[in-house]
Amino acid sequence: MPLPLDAIIANIIPLLPLRDPATMTPQSARDSLRALAEARKAVPPPPVDVASDIEVQGAGGKLAARLYRNGRGTAPTVIFFHGGGWVAGDLETHDRQARNLVIETGAVVISVDYRRPPETRFPGAFEDAFAAVRDVVARIGEFGGDLSRVGVAGDSAGGNLAATTALACRDTGIALAGQLLVYPVTDVVGNFADAVENAKFPSRAENAEGYFLSRAVMEWFCGHYLANPAQGADWRVSPLRATSLKGAAPAVVTTAWFDPLRDEGHAYAKALQAAGVPVTYHAGEGLIHGYFGLGDASDAARAEAQRARADFRVLLERGV
Repeated sequence: MPLPLDAIIANIIPLLPLRDPATMTPQSARDSLRALAEARKAVPPPPVDVASDIEVQGAGGKLAARLYRNGRGTAPTVIFFHGGGWVAGDLETHDRQARNLVIETGAVVISVDYRRPPETRFPGAFEDAFAAVRDVVARIGEFGGDLSRVGVAGDSAGGNLAATTALACRDTGIALAGQLLVYPVTDVVGNFADAVENAKFPSRAENAEGYFLSRAVMEWFCGHYLANPAQGADWRVSPLRATSLKGAAPAVVTTAWFDPLRDEGHAYAKALQAAGVPVTYHAGEGLIHGYFGLGDASDAARAEAQRARADFRVLLERGV
């Protein structure tokens, strides 16, 4: 039997934002995630030697980014994409996640602030993410300095961007050492509103509400990211629908047991494996969507996130 919901996380759920799509607006979603990050400032962030604001090239111009690193020598380089349903989230809301990546993988981490909908709809975020990876690779000497140890990572919508960017890298000959996909969105056909499509992933019903991220909020996010539902079949937003996953970078895929995205994330891990891609999968028993950001409160969340980052470190150290 799967583990029950972590008791500490159960007490945190009522305090979390992004739970009412009936009243939520893009600005209120952004404000609530930023307020959550601000509320945690009394707890010092994980220390790193460098955390400096930089710019990287996006598809439509320069993008704000933040470079994190420890030490001064050659190191792996990870391009990180924050979550927030494509609509919300930014460099500040995911600062601690980026820092933990540095500390636990030894990599230089570049967190990218891609353009968000509804101001810039699909495929804007994907195009920015891929352009940022190309720019970092082209300037690798300014960052980690090792083309054989470049990876992508992201959580939720950021995990979606990491997954789709990894496929774009494969298609254009950019060799990645690994991809870390944290409870990623992998199939948005039907915008989480179509009963037939939802039935393919039982977690969308089992965890439709009550565990922070809800199916209704995912429908709200998709409605803002996609200009029309037909775009959901495009692999650049639904990597599970890609014609082939063969040759994609080795992956660490995590899901959360009490998450509507659980089954599509697991399905993507299995699809990668079926295509011959090395995959390490973590089921996240007892945990909810967003648990990578709850490690300060929950021992279970911290331990599961650390296991995933340790596996990612192995991929980065191995290189291509």
